[in-house]
Amino acid sequence: MLGVVNLEVYFGGAWRVAASVRLLDKAILGWESPTDLAYALAHVIDYDGRIDAAALSVNLPVSLESMRGPTWPPFLVDLLPQGFGRQELLRQLDLPETTGASADWRLLLAGAGNPIGNLRVREAADRLAEHTVHDHQGFTEDEIVERGEAFNEHLARHGLFVAGSSGVQGEWPKILLAQGRDGLYYLDHALPDAEVASHWLVKFARGPNAALATILRLEAPYMELARHLGLNVHGAMRGGPRTLFIPRFDRSVTADGVLRHAQESLASLCGLAGFGLAPSHNAALRSLAQVCTHRERDVIEYVRRDIANIALGNKDNHARNTAIQRRADGYIGLTPLFDFVPTMLHPDGIARRMRWEKDDEGYPRWASVVRQVIEATGIDEVALVRALGSMIEPLRSLRQRALDVGVDETIMDMQRASIDGIVAQLEAL
Repeated sequence: MLGVVNLEVYFGGAWRVAASVRLLDKAILGWESPTDLAYALAHVIDYDGRIDAAALSVNLPVSLESMRGPTWPPFLVDLLPQGFGRQELLRQLDLPETTGASADWRLLLAGAGNPIGNLRVREAADRLAEHTVHDHQGFTEDEIVERGEAFNEHLARHGLFVAGSSGVQGEWPKILLAQGRDGLYYLDHALPDAEVASHWLVKFARGPNAALATILRLEAPYMELARHLGLNVHGAMRGGPRTLFIPRFDRSVTADGVLRHAQESLASLCGLAGFGLAPSHNAALRSLAQVCTHRERDVIEYVRRDIANIALGNKDNHARNTAIQRRADGYIGLTPLFDFVPTMLHPDGIARRMRWEKDDEGYPRWASVVRQVIEATGIDEVALVRALGSMIEPLRSLRQRALDVGVDETIMDMQRASIDGIVAQLEAL
């Protein structure tokens, strides 16, 4: 098996060879195999020292120096296919669908040709290119909504290379679609940039479980509640009860073509490989404050998101549910909010993952959080307290707004004590 992957960056309107990653041990170790990374000489000549969209990671400035690590570089794990796309690829590779980390390297080589962000594995992109012409088949939104979670299987049965656009990480079945200028939806990898009007991530309900269906149904209303609370929300979601169309923010369609923005998980920002990771909020903010363009704004946004998570019961706040965006103009900052849902309804009983280092047993003491944020980031305390105080009135009206956008009254009853407790604490700051 090939022990090297070649990485390409979309920058300046074209895919460019950027670097290579070489395994230093057996591929069956998966992401835990040690590696050596080296940027391509031409890329270094053009972009030496940059950590924006020209780089593989904010932690790996473009440089002539090769970099060795005890595992895969964390950004590479962001590219690893997961979910339905992983299962489909495993089938194509004649491996059991339950195969774990031992298949990671093969999955990267086969399935990381069209991930979120502006990076891709060249070997996977070459494999994907073989399917592009055949996969150029459009569908109406109604066709997608009507089939729901069976849509991916429908495409696969008809020979379309679903794995090329469905390797998005997370437990929900997802697929990347591009809407053409003709109004139809195509597999994202199959539509040339010149024909694209917009880019979408489509998420489907998973199985017959009523709680999981409710979580998906409430994602769009919850995003409206996030907007009500003043958080950074991108676009408007739409769809049916078991299908959700989510506008992508890692793509921008302009008169000059499609811009692909780098996207990097909080796990990668914090230098952590693997899955299910939960660094402290303090550690995450220390890393964020060192690199973001608008430090105070993004730190405040981060804290406000945690308040919203507590208020509305989104407990699944692991390090791959938050990300930074890096653009070609040098900007680095938090992406808009995503995966904001009432995971307190999850049948597996998910506990709050990332917490503050002090005074956080699931329900933080916000006065202590303010002190911890100042210590971790050095931002202005007055600005932070003022920003948190601006959430008081939206929190007071949150229940009515939730009912207006279709959130079940029983859910808001469950969250009443949390919301009231937050309001009381913020008033006391």
